[in-house]
Amino acid sequence: MATTEDFTATTSITLDSTLDTTSDSYYDYVYDYEDQVCNKTSVMQFGAIFTSVFFSVVVILSLFGNILVIVILAKYENLKSLINAFILNLAISDLFFTAGLPFWAYYHMYGWTFGDAACKIVNGVFYVGFYSSGILLILMTVHRFIAVMNPLSGIVSTKGLYSVLISVVVWVVSICIASPAFIFTKVLEENHCVYVSSYWSLWGIYQQNVLFIVSSVVFIFCYSQIICRLLRPTAQRRKTKTLKLIFTLMVVFFMGWAPYNIVVFLQSLYFWPQAPVDSAAVVLQCKISERLDYAYYISRLFAFSHCCLNPVFYVFVGVKFKNHLKKMLKSWGHNNSSIPNRQSRLTIISMTSAEEFSM
Repeated sequence: MATTEDFTATTSITLDSTLDTTSDSYYDYVYDYEDQVCNKTSVMQFGAIFTSVFFSVVVILSLFGNILVIVILAKYENLKSLINAFILNLAISDLFFTAGLPFWAYYHMYGWTFGDAACKIVNGVFYVGFYSSGILLILMTVHRFIAVMNPLSGIVSTKGLYSVLISVVVWVVSICIASPAFIFTKVLEENHCVYVSSYWSLWGIYQQNVLFIVSSVVFIFCYSQIICRLLRPTAQRRKTKTLKLIFTLMVVFFMGWAPYNIVVFLQSLYFWPQAPVDSAAVVLQCKISERLDYAYYISRLFAFSHCCLNPVFYVFVGVKFKNHLKKMLKSWGHNNSSIPNRQSRLTIISMTSAEEFSM
């Protein structure tokens, strides 16, 4: 499951507070109740069609963009430098994230038919890609901030063993955070690949919310400081283009992830036990739940696009990678594959004058 809400919309609006929400019977109750009271047929049909079409496009674009990034890095760059290590790991994490999307597209159409082991593995790999991507974007933002505010810092030019250690730490932390998905997911009745209890469902949702909040704080602080630095009279070269890029990064991030995180948080409220209500309230709650389901499918479109947008906004907007791409395309056009490799050079060396913002 891409999130804890992927295939079913839990509408537990008449759950008694004494119901055990850590047992399989909780889910059976929710599914039965939803079928009887809240008719989600139209929502499920919309989700099945919408998800399969959208994920197919995202998978193609993500594979193309991220594999191209890896090829360019391997062909032209020094992979021992810290920034190139970040970019390489970001491309790999996006590919892990992408690997789960075809399964979710199939899941929305036909339910989960691959068994418990595949349910655990696909969920785990997906979340490892999800969390490692978020952590790497935070680290890349901090790296940019340091490069602008203190371009002579040793962190800016870090390479070798330190780059390897940082990469290992990122993946170890990501695997630890995603470990509940490897352990506490299973296939329940009606081919639902979900967490075994509402506790772990809530855990997964709130982990995503925390990652978004941390990312937002880092983005706002670092990029606001960068903007203030670039607005100084001494930073004139290419200032307009750089500020536009920063603004675009911020808008894309918040437009993509803010609606999604708000929706999954609101959906998480249905996982908590709730007191009995009358029939009028039941109808109202069903309508609210249905709207949240539609909002979830639409907001997820923007959020999950990050795996195919990352190469565009974090790599190919840079002059260095643009030149590498042109050379590679030119070499293909002339059937010349023997282009000498160039040693890596840091493209943010003069960030204080706004010469080059992208990495």
